[in-house]
Amino acid sequence: MTTIAAAEAAQLTPAFDLDAGRLANELAAVTSHTWQVQRTHTYGGQVGQPAPIDWRVLPLRSLGGDADRTDPGGPGPQPFAPTRWLDQLPYLAHLLDAIPAPLNAVRLMALGPGAVSTAHCDPKYRLDRGMMRLHIPIVTTPDAVLVLDGVEHCWQPGTLWYGDFSREHQVRNTSRTVTRIHVVIDALLTAELATWFPDSWRELFTRGEVLLNRPAPAGTPAWPAALPYDAPLPSGFADFDAPTPLDGSPLPARLDHAAGDVLTLTVAGRPFALVPVGDSGEWRFSGWSEQRTLQPDDHGGLVLRVRRGRALADRHVPAEPRTS
Repeated sequence: MTTIAAAEAAQLTPAFDLDAGRLANELAAVTSHTWQVQRTHTYGGQVGQPAPIDWRVLPLRSLGGDADRTDPGGPGPQPFAPTRWLDQLPYLAHLLDAIPAPLNAVRLMALGPGAVSTAHCDPKYRLDRGMMRLHIPIVTTPDAVLVLDGVEHCWQPGTLWYGDFSREHQVRNTSRTVTRIHVVIDALLTAELATWFPDSWRELFTRGEVLLNRPAPAGTPAWPAALPYDAPLPSGFADFDAPTPLDGSPLPARLDHAAGDVLTLTVAGRPFALVPVGDSGEWRFSGWSEQRTLQPDDHGGLVLRVRRGRALADRHVPAEPRTS
């Protein structure tokens, strides 16, 4: 029986064929450009120090379509969008379009010869949060491995893999000549994407341990009330490290449209882009999953929802449309 605690990785069977040679050939369109070294970004545009190893990134989808951001991003003032680099990789763009799930960041990540990362965890990529990371290897060598929860993996070109990167992991390339290149895809788990997992995982998806996100609606619905829309929200709701998102002292929040007509929730001066969830009337944070959503209720307030797998908790808060 597969459980979240027992399964660190799985090879997926997508509904399309992966042409490893075609993917490798497309790299020529973007490898004349020197990719930037991996860096972190913080809210407010602060850029962290470059990675101390030869670990380079070409962003294909990023916050706002920024072609220079090497980090995976997260909830922020702009939705994720393709960068100009993806236009030069039409076959890969076609494959990404065929993934039946909302995508956040997509990056080409190159680990140079002799590079070894530190062991670390990326805690937000958990199936019970509905968030996952996929890999498509393009160039590899037996000397380039991913060590995930103590298990060594050397995934091969022409395959698609899920890994539980909330566990401790590191990458290591002891080759003297070959640079390992993977497509790294941050996606939201959906019921259709779950069918790509091996049969041994099916029970996991039916027991309620994972969060299955609903597809986005065909069009973007309007917020069903006058905007701006003010409400006091618990401080945990916009703190993505908070263990209890529905708790905390109230913070002033406002719903309004930002540039490009993006529905934006501003909490204590910090803006977050919102995107609709299915046809339920709920909205989630762009860059996050349905783990946290909000929607107007029938009494002039807001319903805040938090999910873990299929477990659901909610909280009603007062809200009021503002005309000034």
